[in-house]
Amino acid sequence: MKTAVYVRVSTVGQNEAGQSREIQRWLKGNGITDVEWYTDKQTGDNLDRPGFEKLQADIFAGRIGSVVVWRLDRLSRKLRDGLDVLCQWTDKGIRVVSVTQQIDLTGTVGKMMAAVLLGVAEMEQETRRERQAAGIEAAKQKGVYKGRKPGATKASPAKVAELRGRGWSDAEIAQHLEVSRQTVWRYGKRAG
Repeated sequence: MKTAVYVRVSTVGQNEAGQSREIQRWLKGNGITDVEWYTDKQTGDNLDRPGFEKLQADIFAGRIGSVVVWRLDRLSRKLRDGLDVLCQWTDKGIRVVSVTQQIDLTGTVGKMMAAVLLGVAEMEQETRRERQAAGIEAAKQKGVYKGRKPGATKASPAKVAELRGRGWSDAEIAQHLEVSRQTVWRYGKRAG
């Protein structure tokens, strides 16, 4: 069975090279050469990501024996989602390794450490959102914050309709247009 490497960055503009470099160093140091790479450029707020879904399918098809990640929050930024995934994988006998956190999640202690680290990742995400909301509110009170201009879009709602007409999924459209799935859904409603 192969070793899977899962790399995720939050936006299309980010580069996964830093994660890949650390993981490649770890793989080389452990003599692992039979590797399959899975990459996503999407938020970790949910599990609806093409690379992650492909990884899940390969795991449950029995093609993957180990999963290596840069950090556990690359899998999920939601405690419950992350724990559910890790429990499913470890119940199937999958070895999960977090390279920069230096954790091998096999066994009870590994699962406990995963719970703590995923909880911290979720807390960091919520704290960042709270700070962002507070900053926007302060800017509004000063009259500095204007928000997005009415009618401004990140991509064309007509393009969303065109791609849906070709049979593309919302996830494929989002990745192609470099927007979130929620944006694709919203544009689809506007075009429909």
